[in-house]
Amino acid sequence: MLELSKLEQNLIIKKIDDQTVNISINDNEMLMSIVGQFDQNLKHLSKLTETDVYFRGNSITCKGDKEKTNIFCESIKFLINKYILTNIIEKGDILLSVKKNKDIEETNVKSFKQLIKTPRKSVIARSEKQSDYIKALKENDIVMSLGPAGTGKSFLAVSVGVTLLMEKKIDRVILSRPAVEAGEKLGFLPGDMKEKVDPYLRPLYDALYELFGVDKIDKKIESGEIEIAPLAFMRGRTLKNCYAILDEAQNATETQIKMFLTRIGENSKLVVNGDPSQIDLLNKSHSGLIKSREILKDLKEIKIIEFDHNDVVRHPLVSKIIRAYQKKSIDDKS
Repeated sequence: MLELSKLEQNLIIKKIDDQTVNISINDNEMLMSIVGQFDQNLKHLSKLTETDVYFRGNSITCKGDKEKTNIFCESIKFLINKYILTNIIEKGDILLSVKKNKDIEETNVKSFKQLIKTPRKSVIARSEKQSDYIKALKENDIVMSLGPAGTGKSFLAVSVGVTLLMEKKIDRVILSRPAVEAGEKLGFLPGDMKEKVDPYLRPLYDALYELFGVDKIDKKIESGEIEIAPLAFMRGRTLKNCYAILDEAQNATETQIKMFLTRIGENSKLVVNGDPSQIDLLNKSHSGLIKSREILKDLKEIKIIEFDHNDVVRHPLVSKIIRAYQKKSIDDKS
């Protein structure tokens, strides 16, 4: 748990009048990370909170109505806590700080309770569902997550899995995905098995490289500690001391998902991720993701997390796009 004294040590907030607050941050490196290059972070935060913000020396002055200046102050607290824990402020943290503070949480310490530290960056939960998901990935042997693109399903699963590998708590991470999007059979595609499957696993590679670096990941792949396996090749195996991710599971049949889940062996964790709105199978009714959720929902040992557009952590426009398509789907049915 983050010590509140560290926040108090670095932050002084003085209320000048009902519409003006002065904020002083004692740590210069922390201050510059929060303000951002050319004051970009501060300008973005000012726009999001609908306040007027002025920056000089180690002092930030915020003007606006009482509710909005309160949100601004709580956002600054959030960003200071984030910096203390991870030593970095990222672009997405500015939007997140305001999103979190619409419900004004004292110092947002709980936002960081599921922190994942990787060699290149620290990952925090960016919504309550993400926090529940990370907790499930750490504590449950089987986790299913369903939800739209941009909710962190694959990214967080990879973060936890490879962290466990680096900590030597497991021997191997397996990345699997149904190879159906191209409408081609793997045998007819050029290259060895890794080259055949790589295009389908690009989002997982992107997460691996962002969190752990290209050289480190490529060495793990060469050594077999990170394994790339088409879903069809999982049949007949027993997975021991490993962490296996089935990504894009909306393109797997009920039988295939059952086959994957029943591979679990001693000291292993399995993760099934999918977006029911993006089924690429020719016959969408063959998708087994929602069917499997219904079949398994009463098993206490299996944790099922369902994300929605409120959990989207990509560009804010992604959430609006998802809502627009959902509305169109509802209108078509009515």
